[in-house]
Amino acid sequence: QVQLVESGGGLVQAGGSLRLSCVASGSTVGIVTMAWYRQAPGKQRELVARIFSVGSTNYADSVKGRFTISRDNANTVYLQMNSLKPGDTAVYYCYANRIGLQYWGQGTQVTVSS
Repeated sequence: QVQLVESGGGLVQAGGSLRLSCVASGSTVGIVTMAWYRQAPGKQRELVARIFSVGSTNYADSVKGRFTISRDNANTVYLQMNSLKPGDTAVYYCYANRIGLQYWGQGTQVTVSS
């Protein structure tokens, strides 16, 4: 089992920045992919950014150039969010894939005011 705990959400004005953190615990050996997803009210959950164990990344088109995903060890992943827009308002979820099993955090709210 893998447990994921997010932190760093909050309320910020448009144009501001936030940094989300996600710490994985439990059986973390073998985690291949970690990612951030988000879900806005009335919308489906969508991929924001993903980082693989080899370090490669990919991003949703809507956040390219503004968000950066990084991973400082096998257990912690970050999402640096700059130039935030009201459209970025959502609950952000941390995700991990380990040996074909998927794990989710409880989510952290990000609200961007105009």
